[in-house]
Amino acid sequence: MLEACLALLFGLVIGSFLNVCVYRLPQDLSVVRPRSYCPACTHPIAWYDNLPLLSYALLGGRCRHCKAAIPVRYPLVELMTGALFFLFVWRLGPTLAAGKFCLLSALLVGLTFSDLEARILPDEFTLGGTAAGLIFAWFVSINDDIAQVLLWMAGLHGNSHWVSLAEAALGAIIPGLFLWFGGWLYFKLRHREGLGLGDVKLVAMVGAFLGLHGALLMLIGGSLAGSLIGYAYIRLTHQDPGTYELPFGTFLGLAGIVVALGISGAF
Repeated sequence: MLEACLALLFGLVIGSFLNVCVYRLPQDLSVVRPRSYCPACTHPIAWYDNLPLLSYALLGGRCRHCKAAIPVRYPLVELMTGALFFLFVWRLGPTLAAGKFCLLSALLVGLTFSDLEARILPDEFTLGGTAAGLIFAWFVSINDDIAQVLLWMAGLHGNSHWVSLAEAALGAIIPGLFLWFGGWLYFKLRHREGLGLGDVKLVAMVGAFLGLHGALLMLIGGSLAGSLIGYAYIRLTHQDPGTYELPFGTFLGLAGIVVALGISGAF
Protein backbone atom coordinates (compact mmCIF):
# COMPACT_ATOMS: atom_id res chain seq x y z
CA MET A 1 0.00 0.00 0.00
CA LEU A 2 2.92 2.35 0.70
CA GLU A 3 4.21 1.87 -2.84
CA ALA A 4 0.74 2.57 -4.24
CA CYS A 5 0.46 5.78 -2.22
CA LEU A 6 3.85 6.92 -3.47
CA ALA A 7 2.69 6.11 -6.99
CA LEU A 8 -0.37 8.29 -6.37
CA LEU A 9 1.82 11.25 -5.45
CA PHE A 10 4.09 10.65 -8.42
CA GLY A 11 1.04 10.39 -10.67
CA LEU A 12 -0.23 13.77 -9.44
CA VAL A 13 3.10 15.33 -10.41
CA ILE A 14 3.02 13.64 -13.82
CA GLY A 15 -0.55 14.85 -14.24
CA SER A 16 0.61 18.41 -13.61
CA PHE A 17 3.22 18.01 -16.35
CA LEU A 18 0.61 16.50 -18.67
CA ASN A 19 -1.43 19.68 -18.29
CA VAL A 20 1.53 21.64 -19.62
CA CYS A 21 1.80 19.23 -22.56
CA VAL A 22 -1.93 19.39 -23.32
CA TYR A 23 -1.77 23.18 -23.52
CA ARG A 24 1.57 23.62 -25.29
CA LEU A 25 2.15 20.69 -27.63
CA PRO A 26 -0.83 21.44 -29.92
CA GLN A 27 0.62 24.96 -30.29
CA ASP A 28 4.15 23.66 -31.00
CA LEU A 29 5.44 25.32 -27.84
CA SER A 30 8.25 24.02 -25.65
CA VAL A 31 7.10 22.09 -22.59
CA VAL A 32 10.29 23.09 -20.77
CA ARG A 33 10.58 26.86 -21.25
CA PRO A 34 9.25 29.23 -20.20
CA ARG A 35 8.12 28.10 -16.76
CA SER A 36 4.41 27.61 -16.09
CA TYR A 37 2.33 30.74 -16.56
CA CYS A 38 -1.31 31.79 -16.54
CA PRO A 39 -2.71 31.55 -20.11
CA ALA A 40 -4.95 34.56 -19.41
CA CYS A 41 -2.46 37.10 -18.02
CA THR A 42 0.84 35.27 -18.83
CA HIS A 43 2.07 35.90 -15.26
CA PRO A 44 4.52 33.18 -14.11
CA ILE A 45 3.02 30.76 -11.62
CA ALA A 46 4.86 30.46 -8.31
CA TRP A 47 5.73 26.99 -7.10
CA TYR A 48 3.26 27.20 -4.23
CA ASP A 49 0.47 27.92 -6.73
CA ASN A 50 1.45 24.93 -8.84
CA LEU A 51 0.95 22.10 -6.35
CA PRO A 52 -1.24 19.37 -7.87
CA LEU A 53 -4.87 19.55 -6.69
CA LEU A 54 -3.98 21.50 -3.53
CA SER A 55 -3.21 24.82 -5.22
CA TYR A 56 -6.38 24.65 -7.31
CA ALA A 57 -8.46 24.17 -4.18
CA LEU A 58 -6.69 26.91 -2.19
CA LEU A 59 -7.00 29.39 -5.06
CA GLY A 60 -10.66 28.60 -5.55
CA GLY A 61 -10.00 27.63 -9.15
CA ARG A 62 -8.80 31.13 -10.12
CA CYS A 63 -5.49 32.75 -11.00
CA ARG A 64 -3.96 34.56 -8.03
CA HIS A 65 -3.11 37.61 -10.18
CA CYS A 66 -5.85 38.17 -12.77
CA LYS A 67 -8.60 36.06 -11.13
CA ALA A 68 -9.31 34.29 -14.41
CA ALA A 69 -10.93 30.88 -13.98
CA ILE A 70 -8.56 27.93 -14.13
CA PRO A 71 -10.06 25.23 -16.39
CA VAL A 72 -11.34 22.22 -14.46
CA ARG A 73 -9.23 20.14 -16.81
CA TYR A 74 -6.17 20.88 -14.66
CA PRO A 75 -7.26 19.13 -11.45
CA LEU A 76 -9.11 16.47 -13.44
CA VAL A 77 -5.98 15.42 -15.35
CA GLU A 78 -3.95 15.37 -12.14
CA LEU A 79 -6.57 13.34 -10.29
CA MET A 80 -7.04 10.84 -13.10
CA THR A 81 -3.31 10.27 -13.53
CA GLY A 82 -2.70 9.91 -9.81
CA ALA A 83 -5.61 7.50 -9.38
CA LEU A 84 -4.49 5.34 -12.31
CA PHE A 85 -0.92 5.17 -11.03
CA PHE A 86 -2.27 4.14 -7.62
CA LEU A 87 -4.47 1.38 -9.09
CA PHE A 88 -1.77 -0.14 -11.27
CA VAL A 89 0.87 -0.21 -8.54
CA TRP A 90 -1.65 -1.40 -5.96
CA ARG A 91 -2.62 -4.27 -8.25
CA LEU A 92 0.78 -5.18 -9.73
CA GLY A 93 3.18 -3.91 -7.09
CA PRO A 94 6.33 -1.87 -7.79
CA THR A 95 7.12 -3.86 -10.93
CA LEU A 96 8.12 -3.14 -14.50
CA ALA A 97 4.64 -4.24 -15.57
CA ALA A 98 3.10 -1.58 -13.34
CA GLY A 99 5.47 0.98 -14.83
CA LYS A 100 4.34 -0.03 -18.31
CA PHE A 101 0.67 0.47 -17.47
CA CYS A 102 1.38 3.74 -15.66
CA LEU A 103 3.18 5.13 -18.70
CA LEU A 104 0.39 4.01 -21.02
CA SER A 105 -2.26 5.58 -18.80
CA ALA A 106 -0.38 8.88 -18.62
CA LEU A 107 -0.09 8.98 -22.41
CA LEU A 108 -3.78 8.18 -22.82
CA VAL A 109 -4.85 10.84 -20.33
CA GLY A 110 -2.77 13.43 -22.17
CA LEU A 111 -4.11 12.37 -25.56
CA THR A 112 -7.70 12.28 -24.33
CA PHE A 113 -7.70 15.89 -23.21
CA SER A 114 -5.50 17.15 -26.03
CA ASP A 115 -7.97 15.86 -28.61
CA LEU A 116 -10.93 17.13 -26.60
CA GLU A 117 -9.55 20.67 -26.43
CA ALA A 118 -7.54 21.11 -29.64
CA ARG A 119 -8.55 18.15 -31.85
CA ILE A 120 -4.86 17.28 -32.02
CA LEU A 121 -3.09 14.08 -30.98
CA PRO A 122 0.59 15.08 -30.62
CA ASP A 123 3.17 12.82 -32.25
CA GLU A 124 5.28 13.18 -29.13
CA PHE A 125 2.68 11.05 -27.36
CA THR A 126 1.53 8.71 -30.13
CA LEU A 127 4.77 7.94 -31.96
CA GLY A 128 6.90 8.24 -28.83
CA GLY A 129 4.42 6.01 -27.02
CA THR A 130 4.53 3.41 -29.78
CA ALA A 131 8.32 3.23 -29.49
CA ALA A 132 8.04 2.93 -25.69
CA GLY A 133 5.45 0.16 -26.01
CA LEU A 134 7.71 -1.85 -28.29
CA ILE A 135 10.63 -1.44 -25.88
CA PHE A 136 8.50 -2.54 -22.92
CA ALA A 137 7.37 -5.61 -24.90
CA TRP A 138 10.94 -6.91 -24.80
CA PHE A 139 10.91 -6.95 -21.00
CA VAL A 140 7.21 -7.46 -20.16
CA SER A 141 5.39 -10.21 -22.06
CA ILE A 142 2.11 -9.24 -23.70
CA ASN A 143 0.68 -12.78 -24.02
CA ASP A 144 -1.86 -11.87 -26.69
CA ASP A 145 -3.75 -15.04 -27.68
CA ILE A 146 -4.82 -13.73 -31.10
CA ALA A 147 -1.33 -12.60 -32.03
CA GLN A 148 0.18 -15.85 -30.74
CA VAL A 149 -2.06 -17.85 -33.09
CA LEU A 150 -1.00 -15.71 -36.04
CA LEU A 151 2.66 -16.02 -35.07
CA TRP A 152 2.33 -19.78 -34.59
CA MET A 153 0.90 -20.05 -38.10
CA ALA A 154 3.92 -18.10 -39.31
CA GLY A 155 6.25 -20.51 -37.50
CA LEU A 156 7.19 -18.16 -34.68
CA HIS A 157 6.27 -19.39 -31.21
CA GLY A 158 7.59 -19.81 -27.68
CA ASN A 159 8.09 -17.39 -24.81
CA SER A 160 11.09 -15.49 -26.09
CA HIS A 161 11.56 -11.74 -26.05
CA TRP A 162 11.27 -11.77 -29.83
CA VAL A 163 7.81 -13.32 -29.69
CA SER A 164 6.61 -10.67 -27.27
CA LEU A 165 8.08 -7.96 -29.48
CA ALA A 166 6.38 -9.50 -32.51
CA GLU A 167 3.06 -9.51 -30.63
CA ALA A 168 3.48 -5.81 -29.87
CA ALA A 169 4.34 -5.08 -33.50
CA LEU A 170 1.25 -6.94 -34.72
CA GLY A 171 -0.83 -5.08 -32.15
CA ALA A 172 0.45 -1.79 -33.51
CA ILE A 173 0.28 -2.57 -37.24
CA ILE A 174 -2.95 -4.51 -37.80
CA PRO A 175 -5.46 -2.29 -35.90
CA GLY A 176 -3.67 0.82 -37.17
CA LEU A 177 -3.97 -0.34 -40.79
CA PHE A 178 -7.59 -1.34 -40.22
CA LEU A 179 -8.49 2.10 -38.93
CA TRP A 180 -6.49 3.82 -41.68
CA PHE A 181 -8.35 1.79 -44.31
CA GLY A 182 -11.67 2.81 -42.77
CA GLY A 183 -10.68 6.46 -42.99
CA TRP A 184 -9.45 6.03 -46.58
CA LEU A 185 -12.70 4.33 -47.60
CA TYR A 186 -14.77 7.09 -45.97
CA PHE A 187 -12.80 9.71 -47.91
CA LYS A 188 -13.37 7.87 -51.19
CA LEU A 189 -17.10 7.55 -50.57
CA ARG A 190 -17.83 10.93 -49.01
CA HIS A 191 -14.99 13.00 -50.52
CA ARG A 192 -14.00 14.54 -47.22
CA GLU A 193 -11.75 13.63 -44.33
CA GLY A 194 -13.51 11.58 -41.69
CA LEU A 195 -10.52 10.38 -39.69
CA GLY A 196 -7.18 11.90 -38.82
CA LEU A 197 -3.86 10.09 -38.89
CA GLY A 198 -3.50 10.94 -35.21
CA ASP A 199 -6.27 8.45 -34.41
CA VAL A 200 -4.43 5.77 -36.39
CA LYS A 201 -1.22 6.49 -34.49
CA LEU A 202 -3.09 6.36 -31.17
CA VAL A 203 -4.47 2.91 -31.97
CA ALA A 204 -1.00 1.75 -33.00
CA MET A 205 0.42 3.05 -29.72
CA VAL A 206 -2.10 1.14 -27.63
CA GLY A 207 -1.49 -1.99 -29.71
CA ALA A 208 2.23 -1.73 -28.98
CA PHE A 209 1.45 -1.71 -25.25
CA LEU A 210 -1.52 -4.07 -25.03
CA GLY A 211 -1.27 -6.22 -28.14
CA LEU A 212 -3.74 -6.94 -30.90
CA HIS A 213 -6.56 -8.02 -28.59
CA GLY A 214 -6.29 -4.92 -26.40
CA ALA A 215 -6.14 -2.55 -29.37
CA LEU A 216 -9.20 -4.14 -30.97
CA LEU A 217 -11.16 -3.92 -27.72
CA MET A 218 -10.25 -0.25 -27.44
CA LEU A 219 -11.22 0.39 -31.05
CA ILE A 220 -14.60 -1.27 -30.61
CA GLY A 221 -15.33 0.43 -27.29
CA GLY A 222 -14.17 3.85 -28.49
CA SER A 223 -16.17 3.58 -31.71
CA LEU A 224 -19.37 2.60 -29.92
CA ALA A 225 -19.00 5.32 -27.29
CA GLY A 226 -18.08 7.93 -29.88
CA SER A 227 -21.06 7.03 -32.06
CA LEU A 228 -23.63 7.03 -29.27
CA ILE A 229 -22.38 10.01 -27.28
CA GLY A 230 -21.44 11.97 -30.39
CA TYR A 231 -24.89 11.47 -31.91
CA ALA A 232 -26.60 12.48 -28.66
CA TYR A 233 -24.43 15.60 -28.40
CA ILE A 234 -25.16 16.63 -31.98
CA ARG A 235 -28.89 16.25 -31.43
CA LEU A 236 -28.93 18.09 -28.10
CA THR A 237 -26.80 21.01 -29.32
CA HIS A 238 -28.28 21.12 -32.85
CA GLN A 239 -24.86 20.78 -34.47
CA ASP A 240 -24.54 20.16 -38.19
CA PRO A 241 -23.64 16.45 -38.52
CA GLY A 242 -21.86 17.21 -41.78
CA THR A 243 -19.40 19.68 -40.29
CA TYR A 244 -19.10 18.76 -36.61
CA GLU A 245 -15.65 17.37 -35.82
CA LEU A 246 -16.00 14.56 -33.30
CA PRO A 247 -13.03 14.22 -30.92
CA PHE A 248 -12.70 10.51 -31.74
CA GLY A 249 -9.31 10.36 -30.09
CA THR A 250 -10.93 11.31 -26.77
CA PHE A 251 -13.23 8.31 -26.92
CA LEU A 252 -10.39 6.04 -28.00
CA GLY A 253 -8.25 7.31 -25.14
CA LEU A 254 -10.92 6.71 -22.51
CA ALA A 255 -11.66 3.27 -23.96
CA GLY A 256 -7.95 2.48 -23.89
CA ILE A 257 -7.78 3.37 -20.20
CA VAL A 258 -10.70 1.04 -19.44
CA VAL A 259 -9.11 -1.78 -21.45
CA ALA A 260 -5.75 -1.28 -19.69
CA LEU A 261 -7.47 -1.45 -16.30
CA GLY A 262 -9.19 -4.68 -17.32
CA ILE A 263 -6.08 -6.36 -18.74
CA SER A 264 -4.00 -5.44 -15.70
CA GLY A 265 -6.67 -6.71 -13.33
CA ALA A 266 -6.95 -3.30 -11.65
CA PHE A 267 -10.71 -3.67 -11.91
